[in-house]
Amino acid sequence: MAGQSRAPEKRQASLTSFFTINGLSKKQAASTAHSNKDKNVTENEQTKSSETEPSASLSKANAPRKRPLQDDSANGNRKPSRAAKRAKAVVDDEDYEEDSNTSADETPGRAPVAEVLNNSSRTGQYTYNADRSAADSATSLDVDGDDVVAKRKKRELHEKFVKKLGHPDSLSLFRRRDHHGQSESPGLEGDDEEGGGDAEDDEPAPSTKAKKKGSKTGKLTPMEIQFLDIKRKHMDTILVVEVGYKFRFFGEDARIAAKELSIVCIPGKFRYDEHPSEAHLDRFASASIPVHRLNVHVKRLVAAGHKVGVVRQLETAALKKAGDNRNAPFVRKLTNVYTKGTYIDETGELDQPGEGTGAPAGGYLLCLTESPAKGLGADEKVHVGIIAVQPATGDIIYDDFEDGFMRREIETRLLHISPCELLIVGELSKATDKLVQHLAGSTTNVFGDRSRVERIPKSKTMAAESYSHVTQFYAGKAKDDDERSAALLDKVLKLPESVTICLSAMITHLTEYGLEHIFDLTKYFQSFSTRQHMLINGTTLESLEVYRNATDQSEKGSLLWALDKTRTRPGRRLLRKWIGRPLLDRERLQERVAAVEELLENQSTLKVDKLGGLLSSIRADLERSLIRIYYGKCTRPELLFTLQTLQRISIEFSRVKTPADTGFSSHVVSEAICSLPGIGAIVNSYLDRINPEAARKDDKYTFFREDEETEDITTHKLGIAAVEADLDAHRKDAAAKLSKKTPVTYVTVAGIEYLIEVPNTELKNVPASWAKISGTKKLSRFHTPEVIRLTNERDQHREALAAACDAAFADLLKSIAAEYQPLRDAVASLATLDCLLSLADVASLPGYTKPTFLPTTTPPTISITSGRHPIAEHTLPDGYIPFTTTLASPSPLTQLITGPNMGGKSSYVRAVALLVLLAQIGSYVPADAMSLTLTDAIYTRMGARDNLFAGESTFMVEVSETAAILRGATPRSLVVLDELGRGTSTHDGAAIAHAVLDHVVRETRCLTLFITHYQSLARVAEGLGGAVRCVHMRFEATSKHSSSKNNNNNNNNQGGNQDADGDGDEEITFLYEVADGVAHRSYGLNVARLARIPRRVLDVAARKSREMEEGVKARRLQGAVRLLEDAIVKGCDDGVEDGVGGGDDDGGESQLDQLVSSIEQL
Repeated sequence: MAGQSRAPEKRQASLTSFFTINGLSKKQAASTAHSNKDKNVTENEQTKSSETEPSASLSKANAPRKRPLQDDSANGNRKPSRAAKRAKAVVDDEDYEEDSNTSADETPGRAPVAEVLNNSSRTGQYTYNADRSAADSATSLDVDGDDVVAKRKKRELHEKFVKKLGHPDSLSLFRRRDHHGQSESPGLEGDDEEGGGDAEDDEPAPSTKAKKKGSKTGKLTPMEIQFLDIKRKHMDTILVVEVGYKFRFFGEDARIAAKELSIVCIPGKFRYDEHPSEAHLDRFASASIPVHRLNVHVKRLVAAGHKVGVVRQLETAALKKAGDNRNAPFVRKLTNVYTKGTYIDETGELDQPGEGTGAPAGGYLLCLTESPAKGLGADEKVHVGIIAVQPATGDIIYDDFEDGFMRREIETRLLHISPCELLIVGELSKATDKLVQHLAGSTTNVFGDRSRVERIPKSKTMAAESYSHVTQFYAGKAKDDDERSAALLDKVLKLPESVTICLSAMITHLTEYGLEHIFDLTKYFQSFSTRQHMLINGTTLESLEVYRNATDQSEKGSLLWALDKTRTRPGRRLLRKWIGRPLLDRERLQERVAAVEELLENQSTLKVDKLGGLLSSIRADLERSLIRIYYGKCTRPELLFTLQTLQRISIEFSRVKTPADTGFSSHVVSEAICSLPGIGAIVNSYLDRINPEAARKDDKYTFFREDEETEDITTHKLGIAAVEADLDAHRKDAAAKLSKKTPVTYVTVAGIEYLIEVPNTELKNVPASWAKISGTKKLSRFHTPEVIRLTNERDQHREALAAACDAAFADLLKSIAAEYQPLRDAVASLATLDCLLSLADVASLPGYTKPTFLPTTTPPTISITSGRHPIAEHTLPDGYIPFTTTLASPSPLTQLITGPNMGGKSSYVRAVALLVLLAQIGSYVPADAMSLTLTDAIYTRMGARDNLFAGESTFMVEVSETAAILRGATPRSLVVLDELGRGTSTHDGAAIAHAVLDHVVRETRCLTLFITHYQSLARVAEGLGGAVRCVHMRFEATSKHSSSKNNNNNNNNQGGNQDADGDGDEEITFLYEVADGVAHRSYGLNVARLARIPRRVLDVAARKSREMEEGVKARRLQGAVRLLEDAIVKGCDDGVEDGVGGGDDDGGESQLDQLVSSIEQL
């Protein structure tokens, strides 16, 4: 019927009329064309001819009339149409070819006629036909004779057909119908294909990809849908989901976990947004870990810098079976979230020294906010607030300060605190942001490990919001204990605004991890910049290798490594704080030194051995165990071990009632020991409630002694006992049903309890209601309905008992947490004793002496006799050559140090700075004698390095650090400047070094060690009135051409053998001793020779060096000659005129002084 439609025949021909996209059914087109030209065939016969074979014979009779006219065009049109249909491969090609071949065989002239296409098809207009106009005029006569009703009917059929083909699913619909054998004629299939191909021209089809996505979502399991709901709320978190007896990762989390944990990732979807690129996948990628290894793997993920969330099942199988949601998936919820700074869990700790070279970070979570203060460029100032929390110990540090454009203050605090995680509130300036990225962004950074950085926005009203938030937080705590909480609130509200913003952000941040109540412990709030301690900046920490060595950033070879003889982990952490914050309070310092002295004097006595043995026996990290108890995350074995350790400590000193009972005269030691016995009563009261054997085995059911069990625990235990009694009584009933006189015996196989075994020969006696569980060839095992009912009831009691035991244990931890303060104070006292014993062990080393602290009224002084480098003497195989030096006000205020390269200049100034640092920690020092006034700061400018992250060149870093020193140094500071000015040209560098030396001597008047290779600075030193003392590192220069030795201790021959061929041909022996005078040569070629520079290069360098030195000598000689001539001429003139006046004496004397100086230099 569709073949009869000729609707488009009256349309105006358009450009598209001359092209064909898809061919039409040739059989339809040919039969329709022939039927319209045959006047003797009726309308019904025309319809029939479009569907049956007789139309072919009619076409065959009339074909010769048109053949000569359309042969070429027909041949040109048929082949592309067939090719197009094959390329699309949508219609049934076999049917098409069969029909077309049959008609072609029967009527050779039919193909040309077929090119007069049936224009009722939408694609008929695309067929090229050279005789289109002629064909249209010929057929129009026939159409005029058609009935109007028939035309309307044909048009309606045509519109329905086109509309049907325009549906986007038409092709798949027809394919389905074909597949089920319901397709219509091949001609209809062809039309279907053509219509489908052109459907986009009429109306846009809806996206099929969206449907696929929907269908894939439907294939997700209920558990995966549950996971997606949680994941979409925590996209920045790696989720570990409890599924049965495993914990599983899904999607992108699985890929990350597989990489970090070296486990297998099963392929699947990685994205969580149902992206079309993964539409062909019907499940998530996954990886799994065993339940008992959860803490190990979570710790590894957290250490790698990831945020990890644990999703647990909140209901058990037995309780679920008895509940209302037995057909729904297990209820799961995100129960724990961990990051590097907030990881507090039941086993171990995070900041163990890693396998890499980096030293461990301090375990602090640091919050930082910044706001512009004033100025731009080099005058830029920013206002910074920080708060640092150590969740593992409860320590809190805060500070509020202004910083310059070099951000030295921020760097100092970050290096001291060494945070493992940073929380940044609001936007940071470019300089601060680059500094944070540089310090935290690599695995070998100065913190020792990669630090996690998290950022939160800062609104314009955040200051007011933070004040309100903090007030509400602490006001809520006031309901519990009025007096303590009121003091708490009062202290917190006095914090600076920037610190309050950080505190509010930190409370919000830690609430997510369940750690917000750490801020209740404001006793441990400490200001970073309190002036009771010397402030060592970050540059000094690195230059003096206080925490890490400069070679591989590891702890070995640092000052902390040399002093660390501690026995406990809290003691080690406290010693690190002491080293980084030397004391400025002379009384406290003398008390600490006196305590070390007393422990040293009594080192082999019973009381000191007893104290050392007690500390060595403490294997637990009591500080961290207490904070885990405080957070409610402690395990039963750890709780028992912690309480028993504290009990043993209190029993050890139970006889101590007053400081006099300790046996120590030192106030620091006796007070620390006195705080230990007081915890005994607290600890014993909790140990009395615990069953030790069950606690060691982590048996929650019998953890409490029977008389200490809660009512719920007792009830459920009795319920279990009653069910087990019923099960035992049921044995007789089961035996009766099996026709046995003796009660049956229950067996347990593969973990399945209460099985009744029946031989297979007696199965006829087994009731049908019994459920077969397993069996062998000889016997079968059954559960009776009563056994099934009773075991289900027992399982419900067991799981309810487990929940009751967990609740009772949580209540116990809460009650212990209420006693956190005295317990923590006792642990802090143990840490103090550990540090003092460690310093006493260092003091017992050979060559260590007690420093003498001069009164504060004394001018700044440092005097060292036979001092040694405290680190190098442990690492050098032949020991360290001692030095003796003195710095004092007013003279010598500064030492100008010269000497050959590799002569030991930097080692000498570092040793002086480290000895001062050691003395103010309270330690003995490696020297025969040392006396000093307290130094308020140590500043260093050493080494050559650039700062690419901040866009600073080597020389820019050099002068920036110098500028910070000149601004911050006071008369009581110690300043170390190493080869200032070497980062630029000789003249500029010498000028800067000259000006800085003059400034620190005349203006700042601080104690200074100034290393230089500019010998011209020696003349500057002479003009500073004795405030500068010139010293050099001694050496011996031996010429290869002579056996004589030239010791440069003699100032008249400090350059060695000047007649030699150059220092490239001299052997230099370093004596590493400090002596007075100036070394006029640096012997750089000798170092080049030691570095194995090629001999040819050294020869050229030696020749150039001699030429330049001779040129300088010649100019100096010429200058001296001119001065001598002027002096002689002036003297003669004065004699002739007899005008020897007092006014000319000064000019003559200065001229003579200059002449003498020039001769000395020659």
